[in-house]
Amino acid sequence: TEYMQGWMQFWFDDDKRLQAAKKLQQSRLQYMQTIWAKDKDLQAEGFSSDDPELVRALNNCSAKIEQAKTVANLLQSEAQLTKQLYKIAVNRTKHGDFVRDRDSVDTANAFLNHGNYLAYGLAATTLWVLGIPHGFAVMHGKTRRGALVFDVADLIKDTLVLPWAFICAKEGATEQEFRQQCLQAFTQHKALDFMFEQVKTIALEHHPSKETADGDSQ
Repeated sequence: TEYMQGWMQFWFDDDKRLQAAKKLQQSRLQYMQTIWAKDKDLQAEGFSSDDPELVRALNNCSAKIEQAKTVANLLQSEAQLTKQLYKIAVNRTKHGDFVRDRDSVDTANAFLNHGNYLAYGLAATTLWVLGIPHGFAVMHGKTRRGALVFDVADLIKDTLVLPWAFICAKEGATEQEFRQQCLQAFTQHKALDFMFEQVKTIALEHHPSKETADGDSQ
């Protein structure tokens, strides 16, 4: 119950909810920098944290997150970064023309859909175990069902699902092979653990017991 209690301490305050959204978005960028700096398989395919194009995109996005005054600003910077990441992925895998379309039948789009749903599964599991209902989103709640699931899945989607969708499409992998690759990447880079850590940190930061403990220590 403590995670739900902590979440409720800030959720009804627009500014605190925005700050929580910013933390999730910054954590998403840091995760990408960390994983793309050490994953040799991704680096071999051209996905590296020291890629100047990626560094520029991440720095630009990070600055926009800090400057964001509303959730709409955050959603805009998130969409812009994902678009830049698609461009990087297309160039590195020589995919040719690509347009993100959830209803498209081409392999890259199909793999992105499949991988994203796997990420949603991890996010839903995280929230269910921590006892935080999906409706208490910090970013996606006003427009999408699933809400907080989307917020939490964002932590790892672009880092792991996006590059492997394009790499597997290039290699002519089957749906099952792509699924296995995603699950392997999630395990290798402790995606579920990372989701738990981020959500718990935000929840406990606002838990009443923390304020009491801080008061005692002072």
